[in-house]
This record gives sequence, C-alpha cells and structure tokens, in this order.
Amino acid sequence: MTIRVLVVDDHAVVRAGLRRILDAEDDVETVGEAPDGERAVFEAMQLQPDVVLMDVVMPGKSGIEATRAVLQAVPVTKVLVLSMQDDPRYVREAFDAGASGYVMKEAADDEVVDAIRAVAAGQRYLHPTLGARLLAAESEERRRAAEDPLSEREREVLRLLALGHTNHEIAKLLYISVRTAETHRAHIMRKLDLSSRAELVRYALAEGLLE
Repeated sequence: MTIRVLVVDDHAVVRAGLRRILDAEDDVETVGEAPDGERAVFEAMQLQPDVVLMDVVMPGKSGIEATRAVLQAVPVTKVLVLSMQDDPRYVREAFDAGASGYVMKEAADDEVVDAIRAVAAGQRYLHPTLGARLLAAESEERRRAAEDPLSEREREVLRLLALGHTNHEIAKLLYISVRTAETHRAHIMRKLDLSSRAELVRYALAEGLLE
C-alpha cells in the first residue's frame, strides 16, 4: 500500500526537497503541498492523505494549531511534525495537539521516511534523543511543581506579561495561539491568587523573573 503524504512548510525549497525524498520511495507518494496552516487544512480535506508532514513555525496559523484543525477535519489522517525546534515543550505541545510523531528537520532522509511509515502504521514516532529530553524535562517539572505551582511555560508567560507584552505579542513570541496565551494567563492568575497586573509584576520581581 502506498502512503499518501501532504507536505506542509512555508518554504518552497523545503517542500521541493521533501517531495524528492519521499517520491524516491516505492511505498510513499507526495499527493500535495501547502505553504501555511490554513491551506494545510483545506488540502487535507480535499486530498485525504494518510500522513500530513507538518512544519511547526509558519506565518499565520502555527503548525500546532494546524495539527488540531487538520485532525478535527480529517480524523483518519496522521500528523507527523517536522521541526527545527528540539525544545521538549514543542514536542509535548505537538503530541497534546494530536500529532503521532515528531522529527527534526536536521534528521537524515531515511529517518524522515521511517517516521512517516511508523505513523502511517498507527505507531508513535519520536527520536530516542528527543524522547530522553522530554522525559528529563517532565521529571524536572514534577520536581519543580512541588516547589512552584507554575509550569515552566507558565513562568515564561508570566515573565512576558510582567514585561508588558499583550496576549497577542506573547502568542507570536512563543508560537502559540492567542487563546492558549489567554488560558495560560488565566491559570497563572488563579494559581497565584492574583487579581491585577500590578500584583503579577510584583510576584515576577520577587521571583527574579525580570532580572
């Protein structure tokens, strides 16, 4: 059975390179391309691919947001995230959005193909090195949770809020949706029992987040 793949990346040269790699395989076929998240949803609905190879950082709708939208529109499709970001937070957000795998853009050609085959077969794919980083990050978060009610991402959002950034600006800086930024802010205010930006700034200063 041929695995039908939709390639999503905002750089045409990257899409062309991926197409050459995939179409060189006997059991993989590139059925379409998309330059952004919005187009990815449309193409996924039209083409019904087996796998969507999804970039993370794109203009407009991020790859994480597009992953959610694609899977909502075409539930049988699998999403494999292809990213330059090796931060465990991006890996976690990708899987939380419903992605079946996460592979680095710097990966060898055969690893990308192997990852596509794995997710198409219903498996999850994550390079062992990234998996180890994710486990280490989760272990550290559990340790810190006993001392600090905020997650690492929430502390990052708190710092940006205290510096005066709006929810829209925070969303762009962290490659998340505005709604996610708003949710983080609400969680921060509730967990810390704060009711104003002034209180939030005082807390950030006390924690040394603005140094």
